[in-house]
Amino acid sequence: MSETADPPLPGRKRGSGARMVYDLLRDEILDLKLAPGSPIDEVQLAERFQMSRTPIREALVRLAGEGLIETLPNRSTMVSNIDFLNLGPFFDALVLMYRVTTRLAAQNHRPGDIAAIRLHHEEYAAAVAARDALAMIATNAAFHAAIAEAGRNPYFTGLFQRLLDEGRRILRLYYRSYDEQFPQSFVDDHEAIIAAIEARDVDAADCLGRAHAEQIVAQVQKLFSRSGGLDIGL
Repeated sequence: MSETADPPLPGRKRGSGARMVYDLLRDEILDLKLAPGSPIDEVQLAERFQMSRTPIREALVRLAGEGLIETLPNRSTMVSNIDFLNLGPFFDALVLMYRVTTRLAAQNHRPGDIAAIRLHHEEYAAAVAARDALAMIATNAAFHAAIAEAGRNPYFTGLFQRLLDEGRRILRLYYRSYDEQFPQSFVDDHEAIIAAIEARDVDAADCLGRAHAEQIVAQVQKLFSRSGGLDIGL
């Protein structure tokens, strides 16, 4: 017999259960409350959320599509590991994409692009003021994705989005290193990038994009050198 989904509860739209599970698990994974390598059990999740396994599976499929969980050959599921051994190549690619997307945005942006970029920046600034690290991760990704879109190269946009997705937990470690006392420079850096893009100053945009990315890389590398590794329950 095939399993059927629970009928929607009063006041809850069909599919909202899967979205709720997805949102909560995504936040727990990004916030490292669910450590890399942690097992994911459908039965336990169904009991936790008091719903059938159908919406649980829908949520897990979406998380798998974002690379946050993975299914092993024995069909068990776990939170995806962070590939610390390949951080060097990842950082090289990240710095390059910060540079090229910011540079192209300065060169190719159209009317309306700046407003979209600035809207995401304002959301990011609000998240910094609220010391909401998860909101900072989401709005930072949206900000840089909007810059990439303004560059009008879909290949760079797609690659940068993939790198931003893969780096979300690294960014959480980066923000955690500030003990939730986030400096104003986070916001100021974005303001400077917007100004260079708006002025169509290609070289300045390139330089600012590089400096912004390299600062993140240096801070994460400092975490390793300070403790000889990152203790996040690996």
